[in-house]
Amino acid sequence: MVEAGFTRAKNTGNILMKNLMDFCIGTVVFILIGFGLFLGEDWLGIIGKPGFDIFTNYAEFDWSNFVFNLVFCATTATIVSGAMAERTKFISYCVYSAIISAVIYPIEAHWTWGGGWLAQIGFHDFAGSNCIHMVGGISA
Repeated sequence: MVEAGFTRAKNTGNILMKNLMDFCIGTVVFILIGFGLFLGEDWLGIIGKPGFDIFTNYAEFDWSNFVFNLVFCATTATIVSGAMAERTKFISYCVYSAIISAVIYPIEAHWTWGGGWLAQIGFHDFAGSNCIHMVGGISA
């Protein structure tokens, strides 16, 4: 609602739809690609090795951890929406949302929260200041 308040009234529907699509598109690509890159087995501290436990080990899969991290992924994508308000076409925004949810957020979040190189040198990110807000701001 804050984002819609900072734009012209005629764009409110577009803003709301972009935020909804962040979650819809983000969920699909985070399931297929992002979650494995984020919390998969660490490879050289840079990336998680994608796995398909979400599909193969359905009963034992940690769904609460997945949903928790999915919301952070969608939040990162939504931060950029405010900077792009009234400046991009809807389809272009949807493509961006898919890219940040599938690749950008999962890889950089792996560095800190997934056991990557930043975590290995002792870096801590409390409440997402680095993994969510900084990456959303830089992407914007």
